[in-house]
Amino acid sequence: MPERTYKLIEIVGLSEESIAQAIRNGVGRAGETLKGLDWFEVTEIRGRIKEGKVTFQVKMKIGFPVMRGEEMA
Repeated sequence: MPERTYKLIEIVGLSEESIAQAIRNGVGRAGETLKGLDWFEVTEIRGRIKEGKVTFQVKMKIGFPVMRGEEMA
Protein backbone atom coordinates (compact mmCIF):
# COMPACT_ATOMS: atom_id res chain seq x y z
CA MET A 1 0.00 0.00 0.00
CA PRO A 2 1.43 3.37 -0.97
CA GLU A 3 2.32 5.84 1.76
CA ARG A 4 -0.17 8.64 2.17
CA THR A 5 -0.45 11.80 4.18
CA TYR A 6 -3.82 13.40 4.76
CA LYS A 7 -4.84 16.95 5.48
CA LEU A 8 -7.85 17.56 7.73
CA ILE A 9 -10.23 20.47 7.66
CA GLU A 10 -13.12 21.12 10.00
CA ILE A 11 -16.42 22.46 8.68
CA VAL A 12 -20.02 22.87 9.79
CA GLY A 13 -22.82 21.88 7.41
CA LEU A 14 -26.29 23.36 7.86
CA SER A 15 -29.76 22.26 6.83
CA GLU A 16 -33.35 22.93 7.80
CA GLU A 17 -34.29 19.48 6.41
CA SER A 18 -32.18 16.88 8.24
CA ILE A 19 -28.84 15.91 9.72
CA ALA A 20 -28.05 13.87 6.60
CA GLN A 21 -28.74 16.88 4.39
CA ALA A 22 -26.52 19.06 6.58
CA ILE A 23 -23.68 16.56 5.98
CA ARG A 24 -24.33 16.58 2.22
CA ASN A 25 -24.41 20.38 2.16
CA GLY A 26 -21.12 20.69 4.03
CA VAL A 27 -19.28 18.05 2.02
CA GLY A 28 -20.72 19.37 -1.25
CA ARG A 29 -19.61 22.91 -0.53
CA ALA A 30 -16.12 21.80 0.55
CA GLY A 31 -15.86 19.79 -2.68
CA GLU A 32 -16.36 22.96 -4.73
CA THR A 33 -12.96 24.28 -3.65
CA LEU A 34 -10.99 21.21 -2.50
CA LYS A 35 -9.88 18.27 -4.64
CA GLY A 36 -9.84 14.59 -3.73
CA LEU A 37 -12.06 14.56 -0.64
CA ASP A 38 -11.76 11.05 0.72
CA TRP A 39 -13.66 10.71 4.01
CA PHE A 40 -15.51 12.57 6.73
CA GLU A 41 -16.14 12.13 10.46
CA VAL A 42 -19.06 13.74 12.29
CA THR A 43 -17.72 15.23 15.51
CA GLU A 44 -20.73 17.17 16.78
CA ILE A 45 -24.44 17.49 16.07
CA ARG A 46 -26.39 20.45 17.34
CA GLY A 47 -29.12 22.75 16.18
CA ARG A 48 -30.67 26.13 16.38
CA ILE A 49 -34.28 27.03 16.97
CA LYS A 50 -35.46 30.36 15.63
CA GLU A 51 -39.11 31.33 15.47
CA GLY A 52 -40.04 27.66 15.87
CA LYS A 53 -37.87 26.48 12.94
CA VAL A 54 -35.03 24.04 13.50
CA THR A 55 -31.71 24.31 11.69
CA PHE A 56 -29.41 21.29 12.02
CA GLN A 57 -25.71 22.05 12.45
CA VAL A 58 -23.26 19.19 11.88
CA LYS A 59 -19.59 19.73 12.68
CA MET A 60 -17.30 17.35 10.80
CA LYS A 61 -13.73 16.70 9.85
CA ILE A 62 -13.00 16.05 6.19
CA GLY A 63 -9.83 14.31 5.05
CA PHE A 64 -8.09 14.42 1.71
CA PRO A 65 -4.66 13.24 0.58
CA VAL A 66 -1.77 15.69 0.37
CA MET A 67 -0.27 15.38 -3.08
CA ARG A 68 3.46 15.18 -3.66
CA GLY A 69 5.04 17.13 -6.51
CA GLU A 70 5.17 14.23 -8.98
CA GLU A 71 1.53 13.28 -8.26
CA MET A 72 0.36 16.81 -9.04
CA ALA A 73 1.94 16.91 -12.51
